[in-house]
Amino acid sequence: MKSSYVKGGDSPSLLERTIGQAFDLTVQKWPQREALVSCQENIHWTWTELAQRVNDFAKGLLELGIGPGDRTGIWATNKADWTVAQIATSKIGSILVNINPAYRPHELEYVLNKVGVKCLVTGSSFKSSNYTSMLQELLPELNTCMPRDLRAEKAPDLRLVIRLGSEITPGMVNFNTVVGSGKQLSDDLLVEVENGLNCYDPINIQFTSGTTGSPKGATLTHYNVLNNSNIIASNLNFTEEDRICVSVPLYHCFGMVAGNLAAINRGATMVYPAEVFDPETVLQAIDYQKCTAMYGVPTMFLAAIEHPDFPKYDMNTLRTGIMAGAPCPRELMRKAVSEMHLPQVTIGYGMTETSPISFQGHTYDSLEERVGTVGQVCPHTETKIIDADGNTAPCGVQGEILTRGYLVMKGYWNDEEKTKETINEDGWIHTGDLGVLDEKGWLKITGRLKDMVIRGGENVYPREIEEYLYTHPNISEVQVFGVPDEKFGEEIAAWIRLHEGEALTEDDVRAFCKGEIAYYKIPRYIRFVEDFPMTVTGKIQKFEMRKVMVEELGDPASV
Repeated sequence: MKSSYVKGGDSPSLLERTIGQAFDLTVQKWPQREALVSCQENIHWTWTELAQRVNDFAKGLLELGIGPGDRTGIWATNKADWTVAQIATSKIGSILVNINPAYRPHELEYVLNKVGVKCLVTGSSFKSSNYTSMLQELLPELNTCMPRDLRAEKAPDLRLVIRLGSEITPGMVNFNTVVGSGKQLSDDLLVEVENGLNCYDPINIQFTSGTTGSPKGATLTHYNVLNNSNIIASNLNFTEEDRICVSVPLYHCFGMVAGNLAAINRGATMVYPAEVFDPETVLQAIDYQKCTAMYGVPTMFLAAIEHPDFPKYDMNTLRTGIMAGAPCPRELMRKAVSEMHLPQVTIGYGMTETSPISFQGHTYDSLEERVGTVGQVCPHTETKIIDADGNTAPCGVQGEILTRGYLVMKGYWNDEEKTKETINEDGWIHTGDLGVLDEKGWLKITGRLKDMVIRGGENVYPREIEEYLYTHPNISEVQVFGVPDEKFGEEIAAWIRLHEGEALTEDDVRAFCKGEIAYYKIPRYIRFVEDFPMTVTGKIQKFEMRKVMVEELGDPASV
């Protein structure tokens, strides 16, 4: 029987250039075409206008002492200047550290220190997230320091905070001020710095995690993400005529690689409907901006289709897109094709550590092939399915998915041990996902080895929540896991055993979490128990807890 091993083709060829070089080529090819539209900000920039702001901000960063190898964090929602920062840092070799805008001080402090962030670009506020207040709480030294010389006890490597918006905040420099400073400087220094960069240099850190321990910084190079985005663009047949509705977060690989970098590789237009996902703004953006592609996790497509005003909007310019980030139901894919006018929509599969896409459907695949699988292996990528003994499984047999090629990350930042646990000596990365590969190379995802929950497209790692809840003085033991949910795919459940004689309510637990960990990590279902189901060897059986909760909650549609 044929073994479960596949290798992608060799077209398109791999690019040996930096993100900055790719960006400059696009600016030269299509200087006056529209590059970026931020609907809520009413911004419409040509490639020339975007390039001017990028170069000025890059020069401003150099003038502030930020250069190759320095880590620049970005903690903000989808805005035009998020992308300016992304491209500008790549031009000066500063490693962009993506920080989830839903993070709270507890999580922010960890990220800043884990990778030694020197410069932080931050939003001011959005809905319940007041970034300025949280920073002032975490870093009280901001109130008295010189704006370019922060010395903070809780973030000793951080020297500079750059804020979006026009309000003046003590200890911070405004984004536009940095741009203005850059305008006064010659391009010569920027050119010199760019010429010294290598496409194999790390340029991006994205935080991910596993079943145990704290989040790890997946370190990606220009070569990783630029080529992955170019292959995605090729799979979707993107040209300069395409307009991509980027309704997914930019801090995630989906937004910054499949969205921004894919657009840069082809001269397509990046369209941001709003700072965060909202179904009506997505529908408006598609209609008013004549988008040809839409990206989203399944819940985003469903929310758009089920919006009461959906019939009012014209979807006829849509052609293709990607549904990914969570299991994609067949019926939803069919609805996307028929009701959203997406005849060439595809499913993508991958992980942050693989830049991210390793499998994707093609626009020319049959509907059944596209809705029933996550596609075929992408170019310049190898994949195999292994059994419990580490041997390559026969086709049709479930096993763990392993991937190898240009797309595999450089490693976890400053964590050689975890890197070796994930990437073996032969360069294969263990995805932790279970799948079945058929004889034609189509992959079906069947489950997960790793103890991870995917809630509405957000990867939630139970161990992070458990470790935080353990800091509560009344809690003796806690186990966190996912349960099925119709709206989000999965929801968070926590079983808690209290110290003897102590008392807590569900509301007490949620109040303890609120403002300290991201809202989507706060357990929806909380149960207080005396003990946990275990094996005879004392290992906790989360699948038994999940089974009990599913029986208690009933049909996911009813919870």
